[in-house]
Amino acid sequence: MATTTETVTSATLNGITVSSDSTYIPRGPVKTKLNFFQDPADGSKPWNYVEKPTDGSPQRNFGENVVEVTMNDIRGHESEFHLDKDAFQVVQNIASEEKDFTDDEHIKKVYYPEVEKLLLENVPGAHKVTLFDHTVRRSNPGAPRAPVTRVHVDQTARSTEWRVNLHNPEEAEELLKGRYRIINVWRPLNGPVQASPLGFASAETTDDNDLVPVEHRYPHRTGETAAVRHNPAQKFYYWSGMKNDERLFLKCYDSKAGVGQRVPHTAFVDPRTPEGAPGRESIEVRALVYG
Repeated sequence: MATTTETVTSATLNGITVSSDSTYIPRGPVKTKLNFFQDPADGSKPWNYVEKPTDGSPQRNFGENVVEVTMNDIRGHESEFHLDKDAFQVVQNIASEEKDFTDDEHIKKVYYPEVEKLLLENVPGAHKVTLFDHTVRRSNPGAPRAPVTRVHVDQTARSTEWRVNLHNPEEAEELLKGRYRIINVWRPLNGPVQASPLGFASAETTDDNDLVPVEHRYPHRTGETAAVRHNPAQKFYYWSGMKNDERLFLKCYDSKAGVGQRVPHTAFVDPRTPEGAPGRESIEVRALVYG
């Protein structure tokens, strides 16, 4: 059963109670502002550079539509959500031999096999998993990658097919005849999470028209992600106080029709985060899941 840390003192600001106890873990529903997609002013196709251009050019050509939404806490309701309906799912009580997450090669050697096993055991029908990259995010100034505070989906149908051909070239023709998915496996590194929690919208409440393909420009190739327009029908969730032994599956695409195909997600600012709480650190591992 989930518990909360007892607070010492608290203050109320704009109707939000903020604890003075730096160990306090915000839980329950909360209103916050999220950054949604705003079409380019000139009507052009949206694009985004993965690495900030060094020539002074803008990193992206589209804007943000800031909207206040309610984030609903799934803590205590974990079993109500699953990949085929919501495009997200949780797994608890997962041990790991990887502790530091500072060396990419060590992560690939130790943590990747754990993630592959986790997916094969928890994704119905999965018979083959190809892990193709990972990102460690830290909130401290100067960190190479920080939490992303923009509602998005990592892949589209087209870029998922590109990924199959890129990472499983010899088997791609046959694999593309069956069911294939991209699933991100997300976990905190310094849980329980107090600051910059991850929010996600159920696929069941997200219309295809809410998604906008965006050119995702790397230094040597171009992929495709999806930005997300705000729709009042979207229902957002988060998992309060995520711990290091908890995993969140985020489905970016699924070739099977009639199921939840993708989950918009974003880091968000929880106004109840106590002063002095550590900045969130996390890792996401991206996987092609076949079957």
